[in-house]
Amino acid sequence: MTDAVDPPKTRRPNTRLEEVARAAGVSKSTVSRVINGEPYVSSRAREAVHQAIGKLGYSPNQAARTLAGSRANCIALVVSEQGSRVLADPFFAGVLRGVHAELAGKRVQLVLMMSKEGDEQDLVNYLCGGHVDGVLVISLHGQDPLPRTLADAGLPTVVGGRPLGAGGVPYVDSDNFNGAMEAARYLVSRGRKRIGTIAGPRDMAVGMDRLSGWKRGLSQARLDTDLVAYGDFTPESGAVAMADLLERAPDLDAVFVGADIMALGALQTLHAHGKKVPDDVAVVGFDDLMIASTAVPPLTTIRQDVEQLGRTMTWRLMAELAGEENLPPFLLLPTAMVTRSSA
Repeated sequence: MTDAVDPPKTRRPNTRLEEVARAAGVSKSTVSRVINGEPYVSSRAREAVHQAIGKLGYSPNQAARTLAGSRANCIALVVSEQGSRVLADPFFAGVLRGVHAELAGKRVQLVLMMSKEGDEQDLVNYLCGGHVDGVLVISLHGQDPLPRTLADAGLPTVVGGRPLGAGGVPYVDSDNFNGAMEAARYLVSRGRKRIGTIAGPRDMAVGMDRLSGWKRGLSQARLDTDLVAYGDFTPESGAVAMADLLERAPDLDAVFVGADIMALGALQTLHAHGKKVPDDVAVVGFDDLMIASTAVPPLTTIRQDVEQLGRTMTWRLMAELAGEENLPPFLLLPTAMVTRSSA
């Protein structure tokens, strides 16, 4: 039974857990244990935390609920894409499998939510309203404030992929830069001289990190890095971008595509233009999703373990919910080259 906490005179829902810990003179994990009514906290520390919460008005929608001794035993996976896009892209299915596998046996439910333009406040209200204990966020675009908003409200949050606008929020990502650099070096090692790239969206760190890695790999070989086209991680955008590259550089002999799903569209365009793969144009993708091995020809690609990405995000979130200390602020998963027939 926890002690009652007097309602704060001034509500400050954006107060962070770190502020409560600082005001109470204890660690963040101690604050977490107190607000969740867990044992192994001294009476002095517990009282200091209660006083700090009352003074700062820490996240009443979250802290007051947990101080009452209840937990939702549920986490949310928020995907910042349209529902139709999520259901069609095998990347999201892989992440979801990883999240589900990590939660096995933990008696924690998972809520899948899509973040759409115009419903941001409703989403925040739901997530911070006591329905979930923590949040996983993937596929962020631009300076999306959602992760920072949730973290500032005291809701543990982990982002999948390096966020562009959520400094201080923990994240898990694959080593996109070095993976793309390895792809560029591989194409150079195969004797290719005019190498283009189809990069991901310019408002996503994953697209920019892979573009930077490709540029680094070509620059080391003193090759031009001017052949850049952009897609949006759909097959259709890959097809359009490939046509653009062929028009700009008829002598193009290789292309690094920043996602396997865009590479499918690129292969279709190459076939339509009478280009033989890899004889005329070598193609390397990124992800090593199941579609890579069934492409025509089978796609050489950079493998990232998408399911492990989902598992690691979930582990990081559950560890924070359990009050573990000294958790890493970010985790970078390795990538590996997978050679097949397209390059």
